[in-house]
Amino acid sequence: MASVCPPAASTQPALPSGPAVFKTVPYAFMLPEILCGTWVWILVAATSVSFPLLQGWVMYVSLSSCLVSLLLLLCYLFGLHKNSENWKVLDSLYHGTTAILYMSAAVLQANATILSEFGPNSPLYYQLNCAASFFAFITTLLYILHAFSIYYQ
Repeated sequence: MASVCPPAASTQPALPSGPAVFKTVPYAFMLPEILCGTWVWILVAATSVSFPLLQGWVMYVSLSSCLVSLLLLLCYLFGLHKNSENWKVLDSLYHGTTAILYMSAAVLQANATILSEFGPNSPLYYQLNCAASFFAFITTLLYILHAFSIYYQ
């Protein structure tokens, strides 16, 4: 009897749909990415955007990436990907690009934190900016982990 090799498509893991999204790496990173990114946006907004040139970019990156990540998460939850391999490429490119943008936002937020240390509302704004910087770097790390996990999957 000749053995029959399974088709190459069966060796590829299926993309998760529904609640399995929250149990599968790297897709399990999506909810923490959204939550940490939302905290960045809330904390920067709480400082009344003291440094508009720096924190405007931080607000843009955090808000836009939260919205796009939420849309992507909803697509996975409702199975709109139809198990297409193109979604892995799209997901990897999106998370890699967003990681780079978030790194620039995190560095700018850290600079705003340093500048706010001796500002007029020093203690409160400094603490809010410290927290925003922390969450910005955590969110950057989550996007990097997601991008590389997809790539090496």
